[in-house]
Formats: sequence, structure tokens, C-alpha cells
Amino acid sequence: MVYLSCIIAYLILLGGIALWKSRDVKDHSDFAVAGRSLSPWMMVCTMLAVWIGTGSIVGNAEQTYDTGMAAMLLPIGTFAGMALLSLIATKARDIEATTVPEIIERRFGALARNLAMVSLVVAYMVIVSYQFNAGGAVLEVIVGDKSILTAQTATLIAAAFIISYAALAGLMSLAWMDLVTGSIIMLTMLIACPVYWFKAGGWAGIEAAFVADGRPSHMSLWGVYSPTQLINYILPVFLLVLGDANQYQRIFASRSAKGAKTAVTMMVFIAFAVELLIIICAWMASSMTPDPEHGKYILIYAARHYLALPLGCLFMVTVVAIIISTADSFLHVPATSIVNDLYLPYINPRASQKRIVWVNRLLVVVFGIIAYVVTFRFSETTGFFEKALYAFTIYGVCITPSLVAALLWQRATRQGAVASICCGAIVTLAWNEVSIIRESLPTAFADLDAVLPAITVSVTMLIVVSLMTRQSDDKSASLNQQPEETVSA
Repeated sequence: MVYLSCIIAYLILLGGIALWKSRDVKDHSDFAVAGRSLSPWMMVCTMLAVWIGTGSIVGNAEQTYDTGMAAMLLPIGTFAGMALLSLIATKARDIEATTVPEIIERRFGALARNLAMVSLVVAYMVIVSYQFNAGGAVLEVIVGDKSILTAQTATLIAAAFIISYAALAGLMSLAWMDLVTGSIIMLTMLIACPVYWFKAGGWAGIEAAFVADGRPSHMSLWGVYSPTQLINYILPVFLLVLGDANQYQRIFASRSAKGAKTAVTMMVFIAFAVELLIIICAWMASSMTPDPEHGKYILIYAARHYLALPLGCLFMVTVVAIIISTADSFLHVPATSIVNDLYLPYINPRASQKRIVWVNRLLVVVFGIIAYVVTFRFSETTGFFEKALYAFTIYGVCITPSLVAALLWQRATRQGAVASICCGAIVTLAWNEVSIIRESLPTAFADLDAVLPAITVSVTMLIVVSLMTRQSDDKSASLNQQPEETVSA
């Protein structure tokens, strides 16, 4: 009951913050990009809180339980993606955009924008769905009695709170919540890591536990993952972080281009360090947890059983905060995109600022309901790690190549962008759903997930079609020029 009481108290605090900041939301800019008012440190905290979500705290921890120390290679994708993102952060902020599809539209037109928007919504609904599942899992572990609280009911409770919070004040409230959450994430990981180390008996104790449990390979960093597996695990993360609309929305919300550059540069190292600490904690906790039933939620289980009560409560509250922040952000982005890139240009160009904010809130609720329905799409045997990679792949192969080209490659054309998005989506779906494709390939290729073939085709089509259609694409737009529909609005 102590854990549950702490979480309830934290949720009440979040509700208070949302109500408080909702009074500051006067127009669409306040709701979508916090009035472009974020300082570098607030940007770091909110970028960290939205990135270190269920995919990290549950998915990577689950993978660590299954494979051991080798999981410490997984944050390479985050490090590389953030490093490249830091190089283009200034250019992205200078555009004065609100959404990623808006950037794509300015360079490649409405069709490319609409395709990007569909890809974004599909990927983000999957991501939000497993945030709901993770929130329910926390409640399950705390209650500990399925006769009192079933998994489905716990997920519904988590979804209801997350949707309600996201609808209140948009990025304005999320940024303030993330200022607290991001700081707590870093503090909790730094405290928990040495506690688990001594609790597990140091290197000798961890090694002895894994050997006794028949898992000696969990002490190996190299040789556990094949090259194919490393591609399958690292590449989707790299592609998502390089093109993630959440990260760009935080960049758009920065006070200045210089502040955006500073924040993203700090994130290169902070995000890598926090992800690595999460995996190290999960690895040490795994040595003390031989029962695989607890492996799916190893860090949640460990906080309940291996940490002192005050630290355990702090860790559990941190997990809840991470889930809520990530889910709310991934609800907020598609809602903002639909308002900015569809509702305003085509449906109601003369909408008042008050109406725009309420339409945005309504869309958050609609997307939240859709995401809850998506929770039933995956079987219970599908782990958080697999769900995350699937969603990351959809987004990364469809949107990231065109987004990066819009920012950096002047020779890219609208035909090339459309071909890239469409072919990336087709290859991803066909690779996963049409089994005959993989069965007809050699084993080395059949073991690949969709991400490598899909990104190869997507980038190839972008380059080849752009070079072939360069002369005919005489309507190339500037990133600093508003689309005609938006200007007329």
C-alpha cells in the first residue's frame, strides 16, 4: 500500500501541475510548442523523459534479463542518433515549424506530408499502446493479486489517466512535468546502481548467481548477439531518434537555435548514460531473480523486492512518471500534427485560437482511445522490446530519410520523398506479413527484421527517384517558406 500511496500522491501532484499550467495555454503555440519558451536544461529534461520510456525501462530491461551483459550494446543506436541530431538541431530550430510533417510539406508538398502523417500516427499508436500496458503492469506488480486487479483493468486505469492528463495542457504542462521527471530519472539511476551492485554481491556474486542458474553467457559482452541481431536491435532505435517528432517538437519549443544545439549536444551523453545505467541495473537485478516470470518487468519487480522502501518508492514513482511522460508526448504529437497540417489548412482555416486548442485536446482523447484498442492487437507473448522495435521501424524507414533530406539535401525532390515513404512502408509490411518472402531467402537474410531491407529500399528510392526527377520538379519549396495553405489560413 505504501507504493500505491506514493504513486497516487504523485499522480495528484501531476494533476495539479496540469491544471495550473492549463491556465497558461492561450493559443495553439502554447499547446503545441510551449510558446517556444524552453530553456536548454528544461529541453534536456523533457527530451530525456520522452526518450527514456517503456522501451528503455521495460523493453531494454526485459532484453537484458534474457541476454545479460550483451544488452549494454543496445544504447549505441541512441548515442549515434543523438549525435547526428545535434548536428542538425540549429537548422531545425531556425525553420520555426511546429511539426515534422510540416517540414516535409514545405520541401515536398502535401502528398508527402499526408503520407508522413499516416506513418507517424500508425507508429505512435503502437508506442502509446505499450505505454498503457506498462502502466497497467506497474499497478499489477504493486497490487500483486490478479483477483483484485486484472491486467486488462489495470491497463484501462493507466490509459484513462494518461489520456486525461495529456488533454489538459499539452507541451506546456509536459515540459514542467518532465523537468521534475528528467531530474529524478538521472538521480534514481545513479543511486540505484551501487545499491544493486552491493545487494548482488559485486562481480563475484553476480557471476556465481548466473553460473548457478545456468546462465553463464549473461556475463559476456561480446559473442552473444550475432551481427544480424545487432542490426535488428540497434538500427531501428538509431532511425527513430534521428527523426523522432517528439525530439523535433522540443527543438521547435526552444527559446533559440543556440539553446536547441546546446540541449541536444548534452542529450548525446546524458541519454546514452541513463540507458546504460538502466541496463546495468537490470543486469544486476537479473542475477538475483532466477524466476523468468519476473523477467518481463525486472526493474519494477526489483524496485519492490530489492530496494529499501524509500528508494523503492522513488524508483516506482520514476517508472510511472516515465510511462506517463512518454505516452502523453506520443499522444500529443499526432494530435498537433493533425491540427496543424490538416485541420487548419483544409477544414477550418479561420478557427479561433480557443477552438484550435479544444480540437487538439479532442484529438488527444481520440488517439488515446485508438491506442487503447491497439493494446489488444498484440498477443500477451509479444514483449515490450519486440513491440518497440516494430514501431520504431515503421517510423524510421518511412519518415526519417525524407525528414533528413528535407533539412540537408537540396537535390531531393517531392517524387523522391513520396517514393521513399511508400516503398519503406510496403517493404516493412511485406517483410513482416508475407512469410514467403523471408522463406525464399538464404538464412543470413531471412533472420533480418524488416528494418535493414526497408531502410535500404527507402533511401535508395529517395536518391534514385530524386536524381531522375530533379529537372521536372520545378516547384521546389524553401524550408523557411510557409506552405500556401498555411499562409492563407
